[in-house]
Amino acid sequence: MFVLLVRYKCKQGCRERYYEAIRNNYIDELSRSEEGCVRYEYSFGIVEDELILTEVWRDEQAIEVHKNSDHFAKLGELKTEYVENTEIMKFSAEQV
Repeated sequence: MFVLLVRYKCKQGCRERYYEAIRNNYIDELSRSEEGCVRYEYSFGIVEDELILTEVWRDEQAIEVHKNSDHFAKLGELKTEYVENTEIMKFSAEQV
């Protein structure tokens, strides 16, 4: 199992608009419905203009399928409009 923690540093004043665009394009719902997705959820960071995405995937293959999806491509388009910087941390984990 793999855990990805994604930190989006949004352009000033764009965090809520970015999150709304994600939801309006069903990116969160479509990602959660993918085979191999254990968890996919957004939260607001404690730092202003920060959006946090927590992803848990069954295996590398599920991540690759996700990265090749249309909604992942759409997320990339939205990032261009709303996001200043993205940091990604990836961890291997086992369920306890």
